[in-house]
Amino acid sequence: MEEYMTEEQKTEEQKTEDRRQKTEYRTRNNHHPSSIVHPFDFTQDRRPSSAELTAESVVEAVLFASDEPLSDARLADIVEIGVKQVRQYIQSLNEKYKANNNAFRIEQIAGGYQMLTLSAYNHWLQKLLHVRSEGKLSSASLETLAIIAYKQPVIRADIEAIRGVAVGEIIRSLMSKGLVKIVGRAEVIGRPMLYGTTKKFLEIFGLNSLKDLPKVEELKKPD
Repeated sequence: MEEYMTEEQKTEEQKTEDRRQKTEYRTRNNHHPSSIVHPFDFTQDRRPSSAELTAESVVEAVLFASDEPLSDARLADIVEIGVKQVRQYIQSLNEKYKANNNAFRIEQIAGGYQMLTLSAYNHWLQKLLHVRSEGKLSSASLETLAIIAYKQPVIRADIEAIRGVAVGEIIRSLMSKGLVKIVGRAEVIGRPMLYGTTKKFLEIFGLNSLKDLPKVEELKKPD
């Protein structure tokens, strides 16, 4: 009985020693000079074994996974770094993409950053993307949207005065597609609704802000 208890005790000691060695191994690896310190001091279970994580690579991963533009403040909050660092990493990543002749860049869109393919590849991407017919804009819708974009905030009567036709149905269609929204009411008799474009409008047309709209002079046909 005494010999059995001694053997059992040795087994428990061995288990304790194993646990101690594993703890030392994890601690040593988490604080190795080449490892990443807080907030990237990930546990052994969470850290990919095949890659070294850096703040820059995390910024890249977040942008790659996002299907919408992210502001530098939002990126800084997610990655737990400063806004200035976010901008530096984005610049560094774009320089690497250019040097490697990658087909994409991180662009400023709708007040945020998003990873986009270069326009030079549009010919091939159009073959891949099948846009539903109901999602396409008619020429009348595009004209109405252009007036709203350049004249906003604008009332329906002013849009109709420019186009010369009723635009009620078209405005409702643009609103259902998330391109136009009500931004207030005009200070005139009847307080008609004012219309303006949305953030989705900026995203779809690749604009960072309304200031990036082409100048009216640039749209005039040459004599």
